[in-house]
Amino acid sequence: MTVARTGSAGRRYLAEAGRLVDRLAAAEWSNLDAAATLMADTLARGGEIHAFGTGHSHMLAEELFYRAGGFVRVRPILFEGLMLHADAELSTTLERLPGLAAAIVEQHPMAAGDVLVIASNSGGNAVVAELAALARAHGVNVIAIVSQAHASSAAARAHGGANLREIADVVIDNGGAAGDAAVAVDGLERRVGPTSTVVGAAALNAIVAEAAERLVARGIQPDVFLSSNLDGGDAANDRLLHQEPPR
Repeated sequence: MTVARTGSAGRRYLAEAGRLVDRLAAAEWSNLDAAATLMADTLARGGEIHAFGTGHSHMLAEELFYRAGGFVRVRPILFEGLMLHADAELSTTLERLPGLAAAIVEQHPMAAGDVLVIASNSGGNAVVAELAALARAHGVNVIAIVSQAHASSAAARAHGGANLREIADVVIDNGGAAGDAAVAVDGLERRVGPTSTVVGAAALNAIVAEAAERLVARGIQPDVFLSSNLDGGDAANDRLLHQEPPR
């Protein structure tokens, strides 16, 4: 949706971002609940959480990794060619390249019963769809964070093959507008204010919190990082990083 022009553009953006975060607790709660169950079950069995995204969505994979208050057993898939800092145009080309996902999986093995989180606003690029399909074929549960509005929009870029939202076990809709930018500014042709990152990060942290609570209820103390900027944080995290893996 396009945010109505009430108040300044910055205030309208904050209002829309807040609305979409609030929406997670209502319209998307059943999906967040299912995702938390998958994460809790995986960690209870000694499995791992993998996370992936291309372009700006790779920030959501990093949001889960080595994070104060986050799970230790998270392995992000951070392929530099699909990130933006080296070559933004190349990353856009590579995310559409059929077959790249198979090479990524070869270098980043996943085990049956693990969880893979994939963030992709459109869900339509080859690498995310193929990675999800390969993961599921190996018995890995896939959680997708997409914009259903974008993925189903007639204005979305045409592509061949299945969309990520059609492959994943659990699909969380970030509620964002097609094209992500949500705020119209008088006198400016294009909208500003993308919402996918802030809403996606809120969704992931809600899932982690929910999964942690469920593990504790089962009598399991999940390994969680402490901020390195607190006294004792470095020592606590060092113990977690160098302990023997559960499998």
